[in-house]
Amino acid sequence: MSVHISNQAIKKEWIDYNNHMNMAYYVLIFDEVWEIILQKFKMGGNSAKTSNMSTMVVETHTTYNSEVKLGDEVEINLTFFDHDKKRLHYKMEMIEKSSKKLSATLEMLSLYIDLNKRKVAEFEQEKIDIMDKFIATNKEKFESKNLVFTGILKK
Repeated sequence: MSVHISNQAIKKEWIDYNNHMNMAYYVLIFDEVWEIILQKFKMGGNSAKTSNMSTMVVETHTTYNSEVKLGDEVEINLTFFDHDKKRLHYKMEMIEKSSKKLSATLEMLSLYIDLNKRKVAEFEQEKIDIMDKFIATNKEKFESKNLVFTGILKK
């Protein structure tokens, strides 16, 4: 189970000399799609510009399961999300749309940052409420097995 976030067509400039998408662009796609979720949580680029509060990735684990090629379309799904008072833990998957094959996964840990101080900060209550509501609405769709980062959130 998962929460569908977005679809993405594979672009020519992302194809390398092996005639498939270069590994860097998997991460780029995941990062750009994650911004959609951050906007829902009022933590994306707009928040960084207006409040000087943002998130920064501190650790990732990526799997490359099946290649994608020029013209393929991929679905990006959120398969896990949780948080504590200053950390986000999430995992996404990339599915090649026509074959339904798992192409890649990305699991991340991010910290909430006060950009004025360049220090870790705690989430505002409004953001905690938004995230908790999102989790409550989607918890049946999240899968916590096979996570690399376990026991890191301080609940």
